[in-house]
Amino acid sequence: MATSPADPLTLEVVELIGTVVARYHQEYEEAAAAHALTGAQARVLGLLTLEPTPMRKIATKLRCEPSNVTGIIDRLETRGLVERRPDPADRRVKVAAPTAEGLATARRLRESLHFAREPLGELTDVERTLLRDLLKRMLGEDAQV
Repeated sequence: MATSPADPLTLEVVELIGTVVARYHQEYEEAAAAHALTGAQARVLGLLTLEPTPMRKIATKLRCEPSNVTGIIDRLETRGLVERRPDPADRRVKVAAPTAEGLATARRLRESLHFAREPLGELTDVERTLLRDLLKRMLGEDAQV
């Protein structure tokens, strides 16, 4: 079955998504640098604030090699932002977890990201919920929370 060129609306949506991603990425990198972090370090620290996580699982979420995550965790640990702990579910596995300073740094980093938060704040709860559900649907995730 031959594919037809995308319709103008789809092309416009794709361009808008690309612009949003590029602007978010730029602001995220700038915010990370203001906290003396690389973008990758900031992303890992942000993930760890959700729950202590094994490095292999972090690598899966970031779609990178576990050895890359090990280096990132090493640098965050040296700065006192992350620590390694035994996994309560499997003592043979180590998880990375944020320290109190790591949690505070992640909070300051999140607070400094205005690009997405400010425009989203102008949307109603219904509009934000619809946007969230549509994005989850595009990603193949269950839209029900």
